[in-house]
Amino acid sequence: MDLFYRTHLKADPAKVKQVKIWISEILKIDEEIAISLNQLTCHEEDCPPIETAIVIMEKPTKQYKIHKSINEIDRADIEQLIKQ
Repeated sequence: MDLFYRTHLKADPAKVKQVKIWISEILKIDEEIAISLNQLTCHEEDCPPIETAIVIMEKPTKQYKIHKSINEIDRADIEQLIKQ
């Protein structure tokens, strides 16, 4: 048993690239704008053990959270960001 969820924190590089492409397409972000994805251990009550923080480096900076690991994120999760 991995008490620190280390095995879950390893994001597949191909999946990271795909998620960034979905973000760019769905949120209509210029390809020159940097997008940062970071998996974090969530310590809040009733929170899944891992969440992904998304930071879009434009002015002003935009930040989003998805309560899943990067490997679990699908296109529908990114589409949901628009509705928030």
